Amino acid sequence: MSTPAEVLATLQRTDSAAPRITCYDDLPGPTAGERVELSARVLGNWVSKAANALQEEWDIEPGSVVHLAMRPHWRLAYWAWAIWSVGAVLDLDGEGSPDLVVTDDPARLPQDGPAVLVTRAALARSAGVPLPDGVMDEAADLSTHGDLFAAWAEPQGDDIALRVAGQETSYEDLGATSTPTAKGARVQLVDPSVEALLRTALTVWSAQGSLVVHLGPTDEQTLARRADAEGVTA
Repeated sequence: MSTPAEVLATLQRTDSAAPRITCYDDLPGPTAGERVELSARVLGNWVSKAANALQEEWDIEPGSVVHLAMRPHWRLAYWAWAIWSVGAVLDLDGEGSPDLVVTDDPARLPQDGPAVLVTRAALARSAGVPLPDGVMDEAADLSTHGDLFAAWAEPQGDDIALRVAGQETSYEDLGATSTPTAKGARVQLVDPSVEALLRTALTVWSAQGSLVVHLGPTDEQTLARRADAEGVTA
């Protein structure tokens, strides 16, 4: 199994313009109705900016722990891949004292310690709320980081890549328990958990496929119409 960074690099080399994640937001709130689609090239740009920020701002590297306290979303995908690109531990549990917290919920910002506040809206240019010292306003500041990324160090196969529900998965084993998918499949996910979104993305992208993700409650008629329009195959 390739690392997540290698999977994304392969997509960028083979067909950088093809859509890799299409996200429909059906959750109540300011982003309701958004449809955002990212190609491998655009996804890679976001990943590079976030990974550069992790290294340059907080010295995140193999062995560092980043608590990703976000709901499923296309922005979650690039932050996850950025964490894996620097070789760190992507922690979904939030136990202990992580080196950094990345969240889309101001209520989940730590009382102290570095953090990133992610604004979900596609065109957001700031969080729109005052932030404590030590918290990056992603919408305002992430764009200042570069579109090209080189990791300071590569993770070893037995380094921890994912921590969720008290279980740890190494980089070598990441994705090994995911259900195989056909090459080039266009896979639909309906209101997935964070873990399901990340594991499915890794499996599908490893097979040169793409995702159509529906966030929140979506009726069956709408799902069927979108699946037809998006060319969903699985």
